[in-house]
Order: sequence, then C-alpha cells, then structure tokens
Amino acid sequence: MEIGLIVVLVIAGMVVMFAIGVYNGLVTLRNRCNNAWAQVDVQLRRRYDLIPNLVETVKGYAKHEREAFQKVTEARSQAINAGTVKEQGVAENMLTGALKSLFAVVENYPDLKANQNFLMLQEELAGTEGKIAYARQFFNDNVMKFNLKQQVFPSNIIANMFNFKEKEYFEIEEPEARGPVEVKF
Repeated sequence: MEIGLIVVLVIAGMVVMFAIGVYNGLVTLRNRCNNAWAQVDVQLRRRYDLIPNLVETVKGYAKHEREAFQKVTEARSQAINAGTVKEQGVAENMLTGALKSLFAVVENYPDLKANQNFLMLQEELAGTEGKIAYARQFFNDNVMKFNLKQQVFPSNIIANMFNFKEKEYFEIEEPEARGPVEVKF
C-alpha cells in the first residue's frame, strides 16, 4: 500500500511541476510580448518626435502647402493616441501616407532638398523607419510564440485555466503600405 501511495504522490508532483512550468512559460512569453511592444512604442515615439521638426523645416520653404502639413499633423496625433495594436497599425498607415504627401511637396523645392538640416532629418527618419521595422518584426515574433504556446496541447489547458488571452499582431492593413517606406528627396 505504501508503494502505491508513493507512486500516486510522485505522479501528482510531476503533474503539478509540469503545470507550473507551463504557466511560467506563458507568463514569460506574455512579458516578452509586452517588452517587445514597448520597444515598438519607443521607436514610434522617436518617429513622432522627428515629424514636427521635419514639418517646420519644410514649412520654411513651402509656406503655401498647408494641406500636406495639416494631414501630417493630424495623422501623427492619431498615431500617438492609438489605443490598441490594431488601431496603431491603421494610424501608422495614415501617417505613412501623409508623410509620402509631404515628401512629394519637397520634390518641388530643390533648395530644400539640399538644406543640411533637412538632409539630417531625412537621414534620421530613414534610420528610425528601419528600427521600427525591426521592432515590429521582433514584436510579431514574440506574439507568434505566445499565441502558439496557448494553442498547442497540453499547454492550451493551462492557458485556458488561467485565462491567458492571445495577443494581436502589429499588421499593416493597406496593400500599398506593405512595401517599404520610400523617402525620396
């Protein structure tokens, strides 16, 4: 009888240890997703901080292009105030479109294209766009791992027991925005 009790206790202990391991793995992946999103947010904020400087530089040369400036300002505001990952994706699409319009305006001003301050801002924005792309990829990779862990057996049982929710991917929805952001001057 004692051996049977020991076997049952060992099996119960193994099940508890397995459940703890799965739970801790889910918590770790959730925290990695949150950290990855924070990194995306850092790069997006950096982009948002560059945009007013870029607009002010262009304004100095193209005073009558109010519509382009207003679109960029509105799109930036919407992007800053986006609440969910999906809303952020939509807002980023709008901001990318507004920046494309602003850069189209720049094409009409050769002096602006040669301005040292403008060239510096252009380079900084191009670098930031690369960092945003990397941060998005890192975030989506972590979301994929987290969501997959919740969907496969037997960790899906633990995920459901502790009410883990799947995370949204940071996706670009508009087909024309799926390509790289092109900054031409």
